[in-house]
Amino acid sequence: MERVQFEQEQMLAELKDLVQKGIFTQREVKQIMQKRTAFETALVRRIPQKNDYLRYATYEMGLEALRRKRVKRLTQGDARPPPSVSDYALVRRQFHIFERALKKFKGDVALWIQYIRVAKKEGARTLVGRISARALQLHPNVPALYILAASHELEHLSPSAARALLQRGIRLNTESVELWREYVKMEMGFLENMRRRWSVLGIEVGEGKGQEKGKGKEKEIDADADEQGKGGEDVEKMEVDAEEVGNDGDAAKKAILEGAIVKSVMSSAAKAIPKIHLFTSLHELISAYPCLPSLRNSLLDYLFSLLHSVLPSDPTAIKLYASRYLTPDLEGEDLVDALRKANEELAIAVKEANQGENTEKLGEIYAQFVQEWCEKDIDNSLKGYLVTSLQLLAQRKTTAPPPALVSANIRLLTSYHELLQEYLPQSSNTPEKILRLARKCTTKNTGRAQVWLARLDAERAFGASGEELDRAWDDARGAVQGKGIESVWLWGLDHGHVRASGEGAVSSDLAPLPSEPDPEQVQLLERLLKDSRRIQDAEAWGRVHEMLLARYTAVTHAELSRRLKSAVAAEPESEEAAMVTDTQEPGAGIRKRKRTLEDVGNADSGNGLSEAYSTARSHGPLKKGQAKIAFTGQVEAVAAARAERVWQLGTAQMTTARVWEEVFAQEEDAAEELVKYGCESVQRVLESVYEYWRRKDGVTATVQWGRWLLAHGRAKEGMEVVVRVRSWLGAEDVREVERRWKRAVEGRETPEDDRGIDVDA
Repeated sequence: MERVQFEQEQMLAELKDLVQKGIFTQREVKQIMQKRTAFETALVRRIPQKNDYLRYATYEMGLEALRRKRVKRLTQGDARPPPSVSDYALVRRQFHIFERALKKFKGDVALWIQYIRVAKKEGARTLVGRISARALQLHPNVPALYILAASHELEHLSPSAARALLQRGIRLNTESVELWREYVKMEMGFLENMRRRWSVLGIEVGEGKGQEKGKGKEKEIDADADEQGKGGEDVEKMEVDAEEVGNDGDAAKKAILEGAIVKSVMSSAAKAIPKIHLFTSLHELISAYPCLPSLRNSLLDYLFSLLHSVLPSDPTAIKLYASRYLTPDLEGEDLVDALRKANEELAIAVKEANQGENTEKLGEIYAQFVQEWCEKDIDNSLKGYLVTSLQLLAQRKTTAPPPALVSANIRLLTSYHELLQEYLPQSSNTPEKILRLARKCTTKNTGRAQVWLARLDAERAFGASGEELDRAWDDARGAVQGKGIESVWLWGLDHGHVRASGEGAVSSDLAPLPSEPDPEQVQLLERLLKDSRRIQDAEAWGRVHEMLLARYTAVTHAELSRRLKSAVAAEPESEEAAMVTDTQEPGAGIRKRKRTLEDVGNADSGNGLSEAYSTARSHGPLKKGQAKIAFTGQVEAVAAARAERVWQLGTAQMTTARVWEEVFAQEEDAAEELVKYGCESVQRVLESVYEYWRRKDGVTATVQWGRWLLAHGRAKEGMEVVVRVRSWLGAEDVREVERRWKRAVEGRETPEDDRGIDVDA
């Protein structure tokens, strides 16, 4: 605590000055002292936390902002008082806090960056330079630090220092696209500033300028020669030298204004990083940078020439090169010509590509190009031209077209057959012809997911019957193997073949929320889970099974949440309300089943999971006083069904760690509701989820279960769970669990963020 007392003593002068100036009152100063003492006490703990320093610094920033507002209000119309210690003490304390934090966390790059930004905000130019130098010494491989330091130098009109910093960063981080982009941006800014400066000074660069300068020199030299009486040979020699110097200087200036420096940097970048990501980044930069149109066009032409020479066969590079004339401001005939050139170049590239992986990528790129332009607001004749061009490529008979072209052709014909009716060939633009084409393409491209998906969309769009659509979906699931198989198996669920649940569900990327509760979807998902066993590829089966299980858990969780809300909404509020007759059967009532080996066998056969949601029979009218008991029974039935669901997932399915994580989140969400109505079994359900989950991912499961216990006042039990992992986890995993558990405990013990002084500004 000596450190805390020392810091308190250092505050006395500034706090006294704040009171003397009338900025803060004695009561407010006392609050400030209490806050700072609490922060200082947190900083002297045995294991300090970075968040403690950041909260302290944030408090001081808010305090400084409040001080400035009050000073501005107090000095309106009056002479500003002479500077004193309180004018800079709060800012100095912010810097002091960051310095103390960096002594503890030197390896935290985010902390260095935040310190630099705070110093820049306060206008501490020299301090920013010192901080940047120290940060770069410790972290020479972090491009963001070089960019921050260079931007600081540019803001203070020191382009040479900024250039040196970026060059140093590029030498140590040659493959950093960010650094090369910022270097090009800096040189473009330097060029634009130089052009404006020369324009203000009247320095013009052009043809004939060197000759004028030569004539001026000649007149001066002639006058000097006449006065001094020198010979004609010396005068002629001096004329030639002056003319050569003038011409060389003018040529150099002209080359600079034409972007010679920027082009040299781009050439070096292309040699260091021959990747499409660099070229797309530079293309975005140059296209959006405010400069002369002639300079922009010159730089873009040079960039495209580099792209064509460095990446001649890259599909994305071919698209970028072909689209070089398609600028956002094009319209009319210029747009038509540019779009025609781009389409022809891409079509030729697709035709000339050899069969292989590159051909498929080119097909995807071209299909994407046509679809993007068809979605834009352009004339329908242009859309018809693009769709027809893609159709010709997709129906070639000499070589097998890429599946991406085939699927894009079916999708575009399905989407635009009415809008572009007068611009497309009539022989292939009717629903019957499009369906025939789609079915023929799936016969030729049997295992291609994207072609089957395009056919399914066409069947659905042109009003195929339910049986035909089911048959087509079944054929697709049986035919597709490999890439995209998950989309085929989930197609019926995503396109309204079944409707899935809403209220009470927990959404995630793995299991998106269904729209409405529907008991039939449980049976469909169980059938899909059973049918998925026919997938031959083990990896593909694992992906499909995981997605179906995730969707199944989301559906059942939402259905059970809906039933609980229905029971709550129907709960009687008085004895008179209990005198009702309950003749309505629940949509999918729940009964608790005995867990036997026979049940497990039934579940494995695909029938066990839905039995937990079988319809319960009504027991006739309720007598007086029995409504409350019935409500409690309904709540317990929901809890029992949740336990049954977990057991079925753990014994009858190959549930993965990701799915168990979703189930734990769902049960955690449901537990919050069930506890309100006196259900005591929620912890047992969560514990059973943990027991199954830890077999797949012991680290995450243990930490999540421990956090739940910690959040519900059972820290001792959580600690016991963490200690027990030492008996069944490896040493590395045990250390990870203990590290994350420690963070969870310290995060819980950390006081909430302070909001500053509770006074009016």
